[in-house]
This record gives sequence, C-alpha cells and structure tokens, in this order.
Amino acid sequence: MQERAPDLVNLYKTAGTSVRRHGLEDVQAAVYLVLDRSGSMRPYYRDGTMQHLAEQVLALSAHLDDDGTVPVVFFFTDVDGSTDLTLGKHRGRINKLHENLGHMGRTNYHWAMDEVIDHYMESGSRCPALVIFQTDGGPTSRSAAERYLCKAARLPLFWQFIGFGDPDDNEFASLCKLDTLAVPARRIVDNAGFFHAGRTPQAIPDHQLFEQLLHEFPDWLNDARTADILQ
Repeated sequence: MQERAPDLVNLYKTAGTSVRRHGLEDVQAAVYLVLDRSGSMRPYYRDGTMQHLAEQVLALSAHLDDDGTVPVVFFFTDVDGSTDLTLGKHRGRINKLHENLGHMGRTNYHWAMDEVIDHYMESGSRCPALVIFQTDGGPTSRSAAERYLCKAARLPLFWQFIGFGDPDDNEFASLCKLDTLAVPARRIVDNAGFFHAGRTPQAIPDHQLFEQLLHEFPDWLNDARTADILQ
C-alpha cells in the first residue's frame, strides 16, 4: 500500500481496524462498487464525494481481496459503463470516467445487479463477494429490484446499499423494503443491508463508514455457510 497508493495508507489502516473488529481478518472476499449516475447525482460527482467513496472502498478491498482491484459498475436507466478501480491508478479515476459517460438518466437497480451477477459468475470465483451499492433514490422498478435481489440470494453475493441525500425522502422506503424482504418466504437468506449516509456523505468519519459497510456482512457469511451457499 505504501508503494502503490501512499495517499490511501490512512484509509487502509482505518479499514483494517473495522475488519478486525468484525472478525474478518481471515476472510477472502471480492469487493464490487456500484455507483448511481441518475440525474440527481450530479452534485456528488462534482464535489468529489463519489471519488472519495471509491477510495474508501478500494482501501477496504485491500484487506479482503488480494488483487488490489475493485470492479465498478455505473448505472442509471441502464448500465452506463463498467471498469476496474486499481490501487495506484485510482486518483481522479471516478470523476474522469463519469465525465466521459455522457448524459444521466433514471434509476434502474436491476440492470446494475444483473451486471454484477454476470461478472461474478464469469470470474469463476468461489469466494464470497461484498457488493457496495450506492444510490440517491429508490429504484424506478421496485418489483424488478426485489426479483433480482431474491434471485441473487442463492449466490455468494452480499448487497450493502448506501443511500445519499435527504433521510426523510420517501424514495428510500424501497431500500428499506429490500433490506427487510422476508426470509425464507422471499429469499433463502438475508443477503442485503442498508444504511443512509445523509446529505453530506463525505463528512462521515471514515471509521463510521467502514463500520456500516461491514455491519451485516459477518452475519450473512454465517447464514450463507449454513445454507450451503458458501463452501
């Protein structure tokens, strides 16, 4: 880390504290990042919030995954683009990609979820995956998002949703619904978590963000092993 990304050393150390606190120091897991590019997200790209989140996720992934790379999926009405965020080549990467992707649309979770599922299946990985899914509003099609989340419950993927924006916005009722879909009536295990990062996510202390990102992941790992989703 000191050689490849010295600017992330402090983030890496802070993430490591949370990893150890949650008993994950011996866990190997892929880490994905899904980023919302709906029209209302413009201010968060403009002020550096999205780049900062990507760097936090990259620092966390360095503890869980040994390749120094986080697959990133941008979505709006459809999947907008995908890339790899790599240690040492991360500086300004998110904003540059965002600027090159063009217009911004609505908020369809399910196409981004499908992209992650396909990427994971094609990778041939047998390790669990932590999918950090950022958005500033509910899905355009709640039924499609629910269907994909339930479909993915039999795969070793845990979806950690992060909400940006007004915590009183009714848009986030759909995310709360995804987080609480019935088990086992709708899905074999609880494979999702949700927390709201507020109007100014970049102001959240790093240690608090890492605690939230990992809060439900250990319980899912245990449940997934019990259900034979993980070997």
